[in-house]
Amino acid sequence: MSAIQNIKVAVDAVVFGYSSQKNLSVLLIKRGVAPFKNTWALPGGLVLDNESLESAVQRELKEETGVTIDYLEQLYTYGKPGRDPRNRVVSVSYFALVKPRHFKIQADTDAAEAQWFDCNQLPALAFDHSGILQTAKARLKAKLTYQPIGFDLLEKEFPFSDLEHLYTSILEKNIDRRNFRKKILSFGILEDTNKISQKGSGRPAKLFKFNVKKYNTLLEEGFHFDIKFV
Repeated sequence: MSAIQNIKVAVDAVVFGYSSQKNLSVLLIKRGVAPFKNTWALPGGLVLDNESLESAVQRELKEETGVTIDYLEQLYTYGKPGRDPRNRVVSVSYFALVKPRHFKIQADTDAAEAQWFDCNQLPALAFDHSGILQTAKARLKAKLTYQPIGFDLLEKEFPFSDLEHLYTSILEKNIDRRNFRKKILSFGILEDTNKISQKGSGRPAKLFKFNVKKYNTLLEEGFHFDIKFV
């Protein structure tokens, strides 16, 4: 007996942003159509017959938020029956890291609004998007300890205190600042720019930048980025 299927495929995007003033944030859209009309949700939608999953998630992001992202990492696939009240929908989720101020967000198509939300102050989310977001946060926390992805969330040049704040805010735990600084600098992937930060009322601080070329060279030599916290 042949199987009969009536399954639709969708994509959802968890786009994280960060600033030293606002901590970790996520890009959400307010749905302009049923179901869950006027409820906040992750950007996403159905995959068209003639496009790849990657093209679909980039298209949905552009249509619903105005944001264009070159790289999104596949996160997880969600297919529990009943997750969408309209149809049986299997969703492939993705996540990305961006600098919010580099983008001008603008809602369109079936999104009534688009907005950044602090991850610690989230509204109720449509569908099973709260679970998707929690999975993405867990993936981000884990990757932060074995890949230098945190630099993707910082400005090109930054004081070391911004890197410390990023780790403590995303991992949601205090760190030994002295040992953390010693460990990071020992890798040799931070470059002193010989510039001084003058922002704020605090004491001036050296500005650093992530040396991508040096990091890639070290990877070829077998280097392993490893930041562990007790």
